[in-house]
Parts: sequence; structure tokens; C-alpha cells
Amino acid sequence: MVQLARRLRQDFDRIQMEHEFAIDEMLTKVSILRREFQHLHRYNPIEHVTSRVKSPSSTLKKAARLGIDPTPEAIRERIRDIAGVRITCSFIADTYRVLEALTSQTDVRVINVKDYIAEPKPNGYKSLHALIEIPVFLSTGAVNVAVELQVRTIAMDFWASLEHKIHYKYDGDVPAGLVTSLTAAARAAQILDEHMEQLHREVRGLDTDTVDDEMRVDEQTLLQLWKMARANADDTAPDA
Repeated sequence: MVQLARRLRQDFDRIQMEHEFAIDEMLTKVSILRREFQHLHRYNPIEHVTSRVKSPSSTLKKAARLGIDPTPEAIRERIRDIAGVRITCSFIADTYRVLEALTSQTDVRVINVKDYIAEPKPNGYKSLHALIEIPVFLSTGAVNVAVELQVRTIAMDFWASLEHKIHYKYDGDVPAGLVTSLTAAARAAQILDEHMEQLHREVRGLDTDTVDDEMRVDEQTLLQLWKMARANADDTAPDA
């Protein structure tokens, strides 16, 4: 029994480690994406990123609740949300852009995508959900690890956080009046998202001239440097 308990603990410690490494891989991908957007587009669509890995006890409780055998093989196969990454964007268009950029990478395998922005849940919940697999390279070889990816706007995230707190406080039995208020708040959040995105488009449109001016300055500088280099080359060239 002691040997069995020790082996199970080692197995679950390994599952925990694999999912922590998968989170590290995803956060690296997100960090590179943010820096690329900032460098090339002078705009960062990602406001903030959070992540979590379920504890072994939480994973085992979920396995018991779902009737899953508490073995490493069954856990890996059937519990796919041990690792989770949540990305919060400024605008609705950014959520789709970021999700596409991450899921189109060659080492990412998309298992399924649920678009709760286009089709919100009945309570008003909105977000993009993607279940993906990414390889984690260990000393024993590559292991494909599932990660649940959520991408949403600031307004969606604020609403979801409030809904979660209310749901937790009432242990799932939320009074009808609060349900109605939450639904109305979800509609208000949608209006805010749409209005802010429209303002963002207008501002980005105004910024286009500024960017063009900066690019023209860069071209003028390069042209001047080229002329200086050419003149210097003519001065130092040997006489024919």
C-alpha cells in the first residue's frame, strides 16, 4: 500500500509538472506575440494574462465527481482543463485576432473551439474558449499536454468575475432578481464593448497620418545616410 501510494503521488506530481510546463510554454508564446505586435504594429492587443494549474486534490475531486478512474492515464485523457490560460484584450476584434495567432502555430493542435462571443450562454457569459494541445519537451521525450485557453475583453472579464462571485456566494442557487440583473449587465457590457471598439477604430484612423509621417522621416533619414555614404565612397575612391 505504501509503495502504491508513493507511485500514485509520483504520477500525479508528474502530471502537475507537465501542466505547469505547458503553462510556461503558452505564456512564452503570448509574450512573444505581445512584443511582436508592439514592435511591428505599435499596438498591443493584450491587456493582461492570467494562468492557473489545478492542484492534485482539485483534479482528484473532479475525477470523483465525474466518475473517472483516479489513474494518470484516465486523468490525462478525460480531464482537459488542468492547465488554463486566460487572455484579456481591449476589444472584441482583438480576441479573434489573438486566438487565431496562437492556434495557427504549427506546434499547437486545436481540439475544439467554442465561440461564446457570437453565441453567448443563456446567462450572458461571453468569451472565446479553445482546448488545445502543445508539446512539452522533457528528458524522456515530448509529451502533448492539454491547455484550456480563454480569450475575452475587459468588459467580458469584469462581468464573468462578478457572475462567478455571485454564483459562489449563493452556491449556484442565484435568486431570480440577480439573474435578471446579471443578464442586463451582460447586455450593457456588450454595448460598452461595441462603443469602445468604434472609438478605437476612429482613433486608429486618425493615427494613420502620424504613422505615415514617421515612416517618411525614416525614409528621408535613410536617403540622407545613403547620399552621405555615396559621397564618402567617391572621396575615398582611388584615382583612375
